[in-house]
Amino acid sequence: MQFTANQICLLLNGSLEGAADAVILNLAKIEDAKTGDLSFLANPKYAAFLYTTQASIIIVNNDLVLEKPISATLIRVNDAYSAFSIFLEKYNTLKLNKTGIEQPCFIHPSAIIGDNVYIGAFAYIGANAILGKNCKIYPQTYIGDNATVNDNTTLFSGVKVYHDCVIGKNVIIHASTVIGSDGFGFAPLPDGTYKKISQIGNVIIEDDVEIGANTCIDRATMGSTIIKTGVKLDNLIQIAHNVEVGKNTVIASQTGVSGSTKLGQNCIIGGQVGAVGHITVANGSQIQAKSGINRSIIEEGKKWGGGFVTPLHNYLKSTAIINRLPELDKKIFELEKQLNQLKSQSNC
Repeated sequence: MQFTANQICLLLNGSLEGAADAVILNLAKIEDAKTGDLSFLANPKYAAFLYTTQASIIIVNNDLVLEKPISATLIRVNDAYSAFSIFLEKYNTLKLNKTGIEQPCFIHPSAIIGDNVYIGAFAYIGANAILGKNCKIYPQTYIGDNATVNDNTTLFSGVKVYHDCVIGKNVIIHASTVIGSDGFGFAPLPDGTYKKISQIGNVIIEDDVEIGANTCIDRATMGSTIIKTGVKLDNLIQIAHNVEVGKNTVIASQTGVSGSTKLGQNCIIGGQVGAVGHITVANGSQIQAKSGINRSIIEEGKKWGGGFVTPLHNYLKSTAIINRLPELDKKIFELEKQLNQLKSQSNC
């Protein structure tokens, strides 16, 4: 995509220094930028690159004082970092603004397709599926029978949405994520084998959720696995059957949440956390990476950590003591030696 300095300046409500017709095609860090790139300078420690960069246009703060001439066109704004973020969002929106239906793809005659959608090649839309307006369904995506994808939602390449699942508005699901695969339900039999328990529920993903790549959210045995409004899930997360993730909770990569556990709203869950099933985690809980949640957390707004979670300050103190064990062992050895010497002297 191509933008002129004047267009960017108007978008950001800035002031222009240099060529108004300067053109950019790409975005880049100031130290790596080439001709045709847009960059920004917000952190003073990168100021030296202002005079060596090849960027065509640079967004800077209003109070920047130049020490020597530069070749780039400047756009001055109140906050260069925020302004660049605004432009990034606009750039990304335009870049991903696809419409139309590519061929080959399969759309069942009973499916309902909203206005202004994009459906990529080799996508599959099942019977009675519903796509809202402005949805973007990238190539090789599967949407099963009776599934619903609401307005302004984007499913990137290879996403699989099983039958009967419901996805809300303004949702983003990244490549190869699976929504509605069977929950891990097997009944042990007397002969040591397992009988599969049919998983007849679904997954409901509410509005404004973003889910990273290669994440799996299992359908409920009965009822629904629910991801509530505003949740953000990283890549490579496992959400088991009948789990409920509360509003605006954030979960980092490689975390696993076992069946029927309920995470409260506004929780922050670090990477590689494991939660057992059938527990609750209170609103506002913060769980350190690699922690194990083996019981319900009922106190709201607390920080937790450790193999079996304890209050974070206790866990940190315990870790510090563990690191000192070799030193403490040596001191105990010396004390025992001195005590034995005192005992031998008293027996003389």
